[in-house]
Amino acid sequence: MTSRKFNLQKTIVFVVVGWLALFVLVPNLMIIATSFLTRSESNLLSFTLTFDNYIKLLDPVYAQVVAHSFYMAIVATLICLIIGYPFAYIIAKMPERRRPIMLFLVIVPFWTNSLIRTYGMKIVIGTQGVLNKFLLFVGIIDHPIRLMYSETAVMIGLVYILIPFMILPLYSALEKLDITYIEAARDLGANKLQTLLKVVLPLTMPGIIGGCLLVLLPALGMFYISDLLGGAKNPLIGNIIKSQVLNSQDWPFGAATSIALTIAMAIMLYAYYRASKLLNKQVELD
Repeated sequence: MTSRKFNLQKTIVFVVVGWLALFVLVPNLMIIATSFLTRSESNLLSFTLTFDNYIKLLDPVYAQVVAHSFYMAIVATLICLIIGYPFAYIIAKMPERRRPIMLFLVIVPFWTNSLIRTYGMKIVIGTQGVLNKFLLFVGIIDHPIRLMYSETAVMIGLVYILIPFMILPLYSALEKLDITYIEAARDLGANKLQTLLKVVLPLTMPGIIGGCLLVLLPALGMFYISDLLGGAKNPLIGNIIKSQVLNSQDWPFGAATSIALTIAMAIMLYAYYRASKLLNKQVELD
């Protein structure tokens, strides 16, 4: 019986490792190899090794898009944090029987593809959309506000799609927060603002960092939000990759851009890991 169980475990491990190797490791190795090749007009790729694809990323045109992508992603992350933290705090302080309902409402958007939800956002914020019609009806505005195909529209789309990724880690951190720390702070004379800044925020910092990464990293590559809501005026890094691979047929440069984005994400994840360890040590010392 023990031998059968051991064989079953080995089979499961083999299948999982084989699946990851075939569909994750091999494609990524192919992308890395492609990033060092040269574009060919006839065969897409020429097996001539070069670093020009990475050097090309330093071109002012592409560097500006990269900088703009990080700006958009960081602002969207901050907006999600400002909205998501109070919302997650309210859920965490609700009676336990109501929390599942609120979490269910947060998770419901995941049931619909984000591309479909982005098309739905066009109906809401369009010039003749639901939002403008409502504001005109109640008399807040005299003429429709033009939101579509602007930086504001892209920001709204990013926040709308990604805010659940901020709320869930924050809720997890706030739910685990020991209430005795807050009570001790109040007993020592701290007001609500001091308790928030010196007790609640530091203790929930892992959730804040985790939520920020879960929003920031996908925001850099959501090219369809930029295409549908921002037009050609507000491209993200994902738009560069898409246009190089699908439109320009420059697979090596598209692959190099993907690898550069992956490295940036890996650095951020490592920073999160180090920050979490330092925070845990600080909590243990306190």
